[in-house]
Amino acid sequence: MGERFLHKPVLLQEVIHFLNPAPGETIIDATIGGAGHAAKIMQMIGAAGTLIGIDRDSESLNIARERLKSLEGTFKLVNRNFKDIKSIVQGLGTGKVDGILFDLGISSIQIEAGERGFSIKSAGPLDMRMDRGTQLTAGKLVNGLSEFELSGLIKDFGEERFHKRIAKGIVRAREEKEIRTTAQLAEIISASVPHKFRWQRIHPATRTFQALRIRVNGELEAIEEALKDAPELLKKGGRVCVISFHSLEDRIAKTTLREFKVSGVCRVLTKKPVMAEEKEVLENPRARSAKLRAAERIT
Repeated sequence: MGERFLHKPVLLQEVIHFLNPAPGETIIDATIGGAGHAAKIMQMIGAAGTLIGIDRDSESLNIARERLKSLEGTFKLVNRNFKDIKSIVQGLGTGKVDGILFDLGISSIQIEAGERGFSIKSAGPLDMRMDRGTQLTAGKLVNGLSEFELSGLIKDFGEERFHKRIAKGIVRAREEKEIRTTAQLAEIISASVPHKFRWQRIHPATRTFQALRIRVNGELEAIEEALKDAPELLKKGGRVCVISFHSLEDRIAKTTLREFKVSGVCRVLTKKPVMAEEKEVLENPRARSAKLRAAERIT
């Protein structure tokens, strides 16, 4: 399984440049996933360094552990939501750290596991939970929310222009039978949008799936909470890097880093978001929408 999920981390060289990990430092990977970034960070901090890896997905942590165990240095893996980053660091007793990386959104591990219900392309149950110990699933939202609530969810978290049509199509379909799978939902959404928009580069269900995933996992609230705690956890000169994959995430990162700058706590290292070069996008299509922002604590 480890080999299957040795995915390529996005913007790896750019992350290393801005995070600037050095021998002996303590770095937090707040969304470690399959440890693509973490493995490189551990190589940089060396035998005297410490990596703290956080992920709410226990399967991801198992893969990360296998990937990191052959590397020099200490790593500590924590199975919790990164919104709790402050209490996690306090619980570990590591003191202030030298860097924090947030690689937001869904991981390759979750996308490729059809049974997790994240992917439009892989048939599976309507789940979408990053932490399988939680109760809310995409299926409960799709089959339980009113048409008005579905429309608002798809509009707010998916930024989908056809949110009303899609919500109406979902409600009409579930009146006949419960919507249980990703394949069913994707088909319903495709049939709900105007015909000329069904064959675009982006699948017509992409934004609705994004909206459901964000709601199921409380992603935006977690990002806001964790980012606001980041400066307090950093040493002077410590850096925070944020990789986002859609405008809602990037807006939070941009606004929060700007607040750090205005308050005089941090300086922003990226005037504009750093994006992948064409070569990386060709090798790793997931990098196409990735945006990196970074800041450094100065007080």
